[in-house]
Amino acid sequence: MQEADSTEVSAKPKRSFYAARDLYKYRHQYPQNFKDIRYQNDLSNLRFYKNKIPFKPDGVYIEEVLSKWKGDYEKLEYSHTYIQWLFPLREQGLNFYAKELTTYEIEEFKKTKEAIRRFLLAYKMMLEFFGIKLIDKTGNVARAVNWQERFQHLNESQHNYLRITRILKSLGELGYESFKSPLVKLILHEALVENTIPNIKQSALEYFVYTIRDRRERRRLLRFAQKHYTPSENFIWGPPRREQPEGSKAPKTPAPPTSGHHSQTSMHKKPKDSKNPSAAGRVNSKAAEDKKVTPREPEEETDWPSSEAGSEAARSGDPEREGDADNSSPQPEEAVAHALEKKERASPSEKDEERENRNKDCESPGETGSHDDAPLQ
Repeated sequence: MQEADSTEVSAKPKRSFYAARDLYKYRHQYPQNFKDIRYQNDLSNLRFYKNKIPFKPDGVYIEEVLSKWKGDYEKLEYSHTYIQWLFPLREQGLNFYAKELTTYEIEEFKKTKEAIRRFLLAYKMMLEFFGIKLIDKTGNVARAVNWQERFQHLNESQHNYLRITRILKSLGELGYESFKSPLVKLILHEALVENTIPNIKQSALEYFVYTIRDRRERRRLLRFAQKHYTPSENFIWGPPRREQPEGSKAPKTPAPPTSGHHSQTSMHKKPKDSKNPSAAGRVNSKAAEDKKVTPREPEEETDWPSSEAGSEAARSGDPEREGDADNSSPQPEEAVAHALEKKERASPSEKDEERENRNKDCESPGETGSHDDAPLQ
């Protein structure tokens, strides 16, 4: 669940374990979703976009939404049952009449031209509601004519941040992954550079960026955000400051212990064997240096969630990092995946204990819900 953004400059933001876990599942195609087969033949979302059924519980067809709701900002603001139908996901929202997408339905949706056409019109309608316009077929966006009024509203009505997260996720599900980055970049620019929607920056960095499946694209956006974030010391999403790797070199002088170990070993072995311990000592020393001296350059290092004592994610070890090697990333997922890898190597008893702890701490249905499923939705 997204926390309200603080407008106090002095308040240092915190990472959310639940956000990271939710977005990890999304980026990895919901690896534990076992509901897919059960609803495979339903196709409610596709039939809605083909204008064959209305969305429930309101009973409104997609054509009516696109023709009569466009520009009706009061209706778009205060109605909370349409967003799950316009931007379906493979996860349950608060409108329990809306059905989850399935992989089969996604493939059918992408092949249906009228559904795709209406989906893009729905996207444009919501962008205009936020004060943004789609300017080309590649997903580039810019300020709309009414941007001042709408940005002011967006800065104050923070439940719309939940809707933006859902929209971004749905774009990725239905074949428009490339549309995400331009939208997120514009939002970051307006929040951090232009200061037109400052209240959105926490959600943009905690949620919007991490809906993007391409690691390199996430890294690019986080670097941009880090460059413009103020106060800079409160930026907790990017790589650590360069002073940290520099400082870590100072205690890195295990040479004396290595040589001491070498001399101690040679006392217990014959002179003819002294070469081997010496070689082993050099190898061990080099390995120790490699571990400490090569932090993968600052861009590749991360300290999710910036080692805050009270942070949930620091305690829990969160799945926010990807173990796959599609693109390298300096983002908070690095530390998290390390925790996942340790979990995979753990003994059965350790895994059972970890599973029990996670069940207690994180697996209640209310918390695993999507970021866009806050009560206001």
